[in-house]
Order: sequence, then structure tokens, then C-alpha cells
Amino acid sequence: MKEFLLIFRREDSNYAEKMSPEQIQSMLKPWQDWIGGIAAQNKLVTAGNRLESDGKVVKPNNLVTNGPFVEIKEVLGGYTIIKANSLEEATEMSKGCPILQVGGSVEVRAIIPMDN
Repeated sequence: MKEFLLIFRREDSNYAEKMSPEQIQSMLKPWQDWIGGIAAQNKLVTAGNRLESDGKVVKPNNLVTNGPFVEIKEVLGGYTIIKANSLEEATEMSKGCPILQVGGSVEVRAIIPMDN
């Protein structure tokens, strides 16, 4: 079985700041259910984390800029690592991700172990 990185993207980087605590709680339940379903199949490597929208980007010659990627509208919201037999299976598992219900997307990438 291979490991795959699921990268969650969305357009509105501050959407959670606009939500009430009750709305945030109701938003978390589908995520817990989806991640729990993957874990129940013993295919969850790490549940991952949400990422703050602020950050820094380090470029060649030690150039540090505000970021990440301020020139695009879409932001990286978080990630999860799963196990699957193929890219197709990992993609199929990603179709249940709650971020798709709010207009976001899931990028599915195979992880290449460092020893290969």
C-alpha cells in the first residue's frame, strides 16, 4: 500500500472567522465522520491539520516574502495523509471530503519514500 497526501484548498482564506462557534461545530462533524471512516478502514496515516492563511515563503538567496502565494486566490487549508492501493483509490476516497461541499478542492499526491 502506498501513502498519499491529500491537500485541501479553498478560495476564502478567512471563512472560519466569519462563522459563529455553533457554525464551526456543525462544520467539524462531517470532517470527523469522513476522517473516522478512513481510520475505520485502517487507511489513515495522519489526520493532518488545518493551516493558518498567513505564512512566509523562503526563496533562493534567502529572500523571504509574505505568503504563501499571495498572487493567487486559492489557499492551502490543510492536509491529511492516507494509505491506498492506487492513485485511483485515493482519489475515490477524497470524493467524500467535506471541503468539496463548500466549493473547495482536494489535491491527491502519492508520497515517494526517501529510501526510493
